[in-house]
Amino acid sequence: MRIDLRGCVAGAMAAMVAAFFTAGPPTVASAQAPSRPNVLVIVADDQGWGDLSVHGNPAVATPRLDRLAREGVQFAHFFVQPLCAPTRAELLTGRYHPRGGVTGVSTGDERLDLGERTIADVFRAAGYATAAFGKWHNGTQPPYHPNSRGFDEFYGFTSGHWAQYIDAAMDHDGRPVTGRGYMPDDLTDRALAFLTDRRQGPAFVWLAYNTPHSPMQVPDRWWDAARQRQLPAHRYSADEDVPQTRAALAMVENLDWNVGRLLDGLAARQQLDDTVVVYLTDNGPNGWRWNGDMKGRKGTLDEGGVRSPLFVRWPTRVPAGGRVAPIAGAIDLLPTLADLVDVPLPDDRPLDGRSLVPLLRGDTSAGADARRWPDRALLAFSTNGRDASVRTQQYRLDAAGALYDMVADPGQRQDISASHPAVVQQLTATRRRVSDEVGFGRVRPRRPFTVGGAAVTSLPARDGVPQGGLRRSSVHPNDSYFLEWSSTSYAVTWDVDVLQAGAYDVQAWYAVPAADVGASVRVTLGDASASARVRTAHDPPLVGPPDDRVPRTESPTKAFASMSLGTLAVPAGRATLRVDATAIPARQAWELAGLTIVRR
Repeated sequence: MRIDLRGCVAGAMAAMVAAFFTAGPPTVASAQAPSRPNVLVIVADDQGWGDLSVHGNPAVATPRLDRLAREGVQFAHFFVQPLCAPTRAELLTGRYHPRGGVTGVSTGDERLDLGERTIADVFRAAGYATAAFGKWHNGTQPPYHPNSRGFDEFYGFTSGHWAQYIDAAMDHDGRPVTGRGYMPDDLTDRALAFLTDRRQGPAFVWLAYNTPHSPMQVPDRWWDAARQRQLPAHRYSADEDVPQTRAALAMVENLDWNVGRLLDGLAARQQLDDTVVVYLTDNGPNGWRWNGDMKGRKGTLDEGGVRSPLFVRWPTRVPAGGRVAPIAGAIDLLPTLADLVDVPLPDDRPLDGRSLVPLLRGDTSAGADARRWPDRALLAFSTNGRDASVRTQQYRLDAAGALYDMVADPGQRQDISASHPAVVQQLTATRRRVSDEVGFGRVRPRRPFTVGGAAVTSLPARDGVPQGGLRRSSVHPNDSYFLEWSSTSYAVTWDVDVLQAGAYDVQAWYAVPAADVGASVRVTLGDASASARVRTAHDPPLVGPPDDRVPRTESPTKAFASMSLGTLAVPAGRATLRVDATAIPARQAWELAGLTIVRR
């Protein structure tokens, strides 16, 4: 068993912050039994539409997800965004993600604006107990943290990805804890316990699994079954990383098993038919693998980059075996669920999504509902602020202006823009109008990272800016740390907004071998500064790669230790927080994973 970079969470950090927590998270009044159904939204991470046997992939076995699809309604053409954080923002708000300020997946660009109302806010206002388990990816520092966004309980991680999935360091309502075993199994246990606690009334659970996102870690039971599996040929076979595909499919089969555990656990407590179960993914597959001959993968604006499964099961109100033909998208989840279970939906801001309940309850045969349901256009946006594609029931206009008939040519192989100039003109105008309306590509001022929104604030290396040539452990900022700190010209800065004036203790998370002990380091926030000396060696081994089934591209990690940098008395307001080394007597000052700021 190994612990990831924040495996320190279980030790020194936990001891440091324990005194600052004297009460648990907000509670919801108890009730005899749910007057409304439970709602369980399951979001897989980087699972493609084609990573399911119900969609025809012969190389994966997903019997429980296939059964979930058969026992509910399947959406034939459901669309999300090409990357994780933008999709999650849309699922949470019912609005296109540029409205909420989500323009990327790391370094603060993934944060959802504080003025946005989340699905958890809506359900909690209606008397639901709310919980989020797993990957958040829409903000770390309170009030961007899930506990500040309508969730009574949060257990998971707030970053875009995590470096270790076994006995992982986790955030539980702002408190550092260590997970138990393989993370998807752990998340399933937590979600099932919350759903079946009938004392708290109806529950809304956001279960955001971390797989099959890399690193490609999966227990032997699933890896052994998949590691030699024959894979089907497809249009991108020449570019396929076969070991990674096998690992991804093994991780999907573990998800299938865990979804089965959820359904069986609810059924054993006679709660399954009183629970709305929704299953979808956050973008296309994280690799070139079989995906129903669609063009593109995660990160692209083509069909394969943004098409997701959507299964909705609730026997009380949703007929089993339905298949919905009209296009739908992530922006539709909030208005649909609110309408489905009669939760009031505030009307003080425009929603881009619409309720899909008429499709769920009506005649879902492919021809009938397509005739009754008015056509619409759904946009997919890149994170470069320039490119967007448009999907209607029949057409897709890609970012370069190529037009495809998705009914006659679902693989996007034949550009028909020259023969359909009126359609190109119409969809181009739609793209321009919607992009302008939601603020896509609009230059926004950089938002600082908040400090003092809760008793403890985490400022990970991900959110810091290296100065003077200091290097990260990976080109991917998520879950990285700073290393080879060999010059006093090196520094890390965070643009922060101190929400509450006062005294703050600053803790650094570091590693350094015995031969390099002795550096003098300094932290500065505005006009206040404090200095310390690195006196204690801490040189743990790398964590992560030994558990990987295929080599990773992301950073490995370590179990960093904490040390005090001192106490700063600072006013409220925006300032630069800077950490540098004023003296380095040996090869390096330290390796730095981030800071913890504790309000006294």
